[in-house]
Amino acid sequence: MTAISRIEKSTALPIPTEFGIEGMSCASCVGRVEKAIKSVPGVDAASVNLATERATVTFKDAVDTAAVLEAIADAGYGAKTETQEFLVEGMTCASCVSRVERALKAVPGVTQASVNIATEKATIRYVSGATTSAALSAAIRNAGYETKTTVNVAIEDQEDRRDVEIRSLARQLLLSAVLTLPLFVMEMGSHFIPGVHEFVMDTIGMRESLYLQFALATIVLFGPGLGFFRKGVPNLLRWTPDMNSLVVLGTTAAWAYSVVATFLPSALPAGTVNVYYEAAAVIITLILLGRYLEARAKGKTGQAIKRLLGLQAKTAFVDHGGEFVEIQISDVVVGDVVRIRPGEKVPVDGTVVSGESYVEEAMITGEPVPVLKSPDSEVVGGTINKTGSFTFRTTKVGSDTLLAQIIKMVEAAQGSKLPIQALVDKVTSWFVPAVILAALLTFGAWMLLGPSPALSFALVNAVAVLIIACPCAMGLATPTSIMVGTGRAAELGILFRKGEALQSLRDTQIIAVDKTGTLTKGKPELTDFQELPGYSRDDVLCWVASLETLSEHPIAEAIVAAGKARGLPYLEVSGFEASPGFGVSGTVAGRKILVGADRALAREGIEVTAFASLASDLGREGKSPLYAAVDGQLAAIIAVSDPIKETTPAAIQALHAQGLKIAMITGDNRRTAEAIAAQLGIDHVVAEVLPDGKVEAVKQLRKNGQRVAFIGDGINDAPALSEADVGLAVGTGTDIAIESADVVLMSGDLTGVVRAIALSRATIRNIKQNLFWAFAYNVCLVPVAAGVLYPIDGTLLSPVFAAGAMAMSSVFVLGNALRLRRFRAN
Repeated sequence: MTAISRIEKSTALPIPTEFGIEGMSCASCVGRVEKAIKSVPGVDAASVNLATERATVTFKDAVDTAAVLEAIADAGYGAKTETQEFLVEGMTCASCVSRVERALKAVPGVTQASVNIATEKATIRYVSGATTSAALSAAIRNAGYETKTTVNVAIEDQEDRRDVEIRSLARQLLLSAVLTLPLFVMEMGSHFIPGVHEFVMDTIGMRESLYLQFALATIVLFGPGLGFFRKGVPNLLRWTPDMNSLVVLGTTAAWAYSVVATFLPSALPAGTVNVYYEAAAVIITLILLGRYLEARAKGKTGQAIKRLLGLQAKTAFVDHGGEFVEIQISDVVVGDVVRIRPGEKVPVDGTVVSGESYVEEAMITGEPVPVLKSPDSEVVGGTINKTGSFTFRTTKVGSDTLLAQIIKMVEAAQGSKLPIQALVDKVTSWFVPAVILAALLTFGAWMLLGPSPALSFALVNAVAVLIIACPCAMGLATPTSIMVGTGRAAELGILFRKGEALQSLRDTQIIAVDKTGTLTKGKPELTDFQELPGYSRDDVLCWVASLETLSEHPIAEAIVAAGKARGLPYLEVSGFEASPGFGVSGTVAGRKILVGADRALAREGIEVTAFASLASDLGREGKSPLYAAVDGQLAAIIAVSDPIKETTPAAIQALHAQGLKIAMITGDNRRTAEAIAAQLGIDHVVAEVLPDGKVEAVKQLRKNGQRVAFIGDGINDAPALSEADVGLAVGTGTDIAIESADVVLMSGDLTGVVRAIALSRATIRNIKQNLFWAFAYNVCLVPVAAGVLYPIDGTLLSPVFAAGAMAMSSVFVLGNALRLRRFRAN
């Protein structure tokens, strides 16, 4: 475990703190860990329990979680960690995100906290036993926000909550607009529309109009605008101001100044008795408008998840005693036989038992062409049956289904933070206090240097600075693009298991690919079988096919299929052993059988020179030569050809067009690999490598500082997938390969890589556009709001226009992010 850079301190009285520990196996381990923890300065006592795998630590005064974690790691053990998600309500800007993260990181035992404003979720990793959900919830609430664990909040409930929020904002906006409109007309209309001032004076009167403006503005501020005060004032009192605090300061300053001018005008200097009720009310109305539009746009960013959820069937027709009965999807169990009729959704994952039909899998793979399903074919929950009918036996239900896993992966990616976000976090940590300071300096400068009436100028410009400098756009710039981009990726059959891959994939320079199952169909066919004199072809093929029935390798499937086609029986196998990168061995019918590459036989001291010429010819034809040995003697050479996928040549060409180099890393012999590479125009070939060799090959490819993405689908690809800067697993591969990858390509071919890289580049470009707008907006307009242009051409920015510009900045960022929903790969 790496050292935790930040030391958590607590001023509370010392109480025992628990740490979960991994890797202990005996009493000496217990003693070693206890000794290490007791050596930490500030530790009063430590007790380690092997049975519960926990350490109970008492500190003398302040809790120092990080130091204990370092001591445990230095002793050679790991601290157990847990991850929990919370829904955080009430966040409005990037400052809110920083505040919640700081509050969570201050909880003893928390090693990592990441908050996403777009998904409104906090993801916390903490040492097992060192803290509780209640403590984490309390930290969020003490920071000024409401929370609940996502375990207790269904996605549908979150959508309902968002709908409630949108309706509430709509009501507040309507009321605020209705009250603000006459206020605006009375005050601003008098300046721009001839006759309005006289009409107001004749019908209402000067004093009465001021009282009416006071009443309307007060209702707006403390009615629809009360939410800003409820969140902004406590944060001001905590010395942790946020966007709500800026709105409160700006509108309250304008309103309070106007109240003094209305009811106690003698308290103000001559020439400064002005009212700004309309500015306070319009600011509230425009910001509510911005938040309403923002909430609606946020709802659209989650459309991909909604569509995925919409794929889930509610019921299924299950065979109960020979009769198909409709039951709730939650009641379906593994092993049930389910009937699917034309036009119905497949409810869960399974294997076809009888019947056949074409099934639409576009939302799973991104491919629009329906796929034929017949007995033994796999079907996926959420896909749509077309015209035929079939029954299938369920293999995965509930959270284990592929659709449920896809939704989980998309949610995880949408909630992640990219490295590019680090800059934003640094800026927003001091942004709001800096804005308040800028407003104070603006006020002071205008009071000292401004023309008469200086107080009025100082107030208006200080309020404009407070209102226009909004960190909302900064906070939304990255997470909304990630949310929309990863959602669109899921619709195209691309699943980002790790959000960071969305950024790192964009910077990839070399695409390294495995051959079998990635460039090729992964279902090779037996094309050549040549036995030596003294051996019967059927006998050797029978023994080899029987042995290969226990292997999961695609080449084994081809050999087994060939034996089945010749009507050969499958014999019992004992002592089966698979050596990745070499081959398989075992005893069949009393004979020791070995099947594998030339290196497998060489390891056993068996010469293959008898087939040297034939092997060379087969390799040049792009076929993979294998050898069979019986009782330690060479018996036959077997040639297997794995057809190249129809989509592979076009995908390679598209990747070259994106400026990428293609390298093939394979365990096949060099002749076969180079024959395939020549057909496809691949730039670099690394052949005859074992799984560890693939890892070394990836390291060599990035020796010159180049970033490498590796694409594979088999168990032997897992180490290379983990080693690469970005690992991409094709969805047709094994679970272990998918678990080792950063990105999963559900379509199972290289066209998914082309789409993934194009989408990665589009998303990062979108994020940069958002960040440029958010930062440029503040850099350019804050000085204008402060009045720097006034000495040049007399330009001042009204707080009303500042509020409108601020509200629209967030809407612009969201609108730009939503453009990714229309992404199409070329």
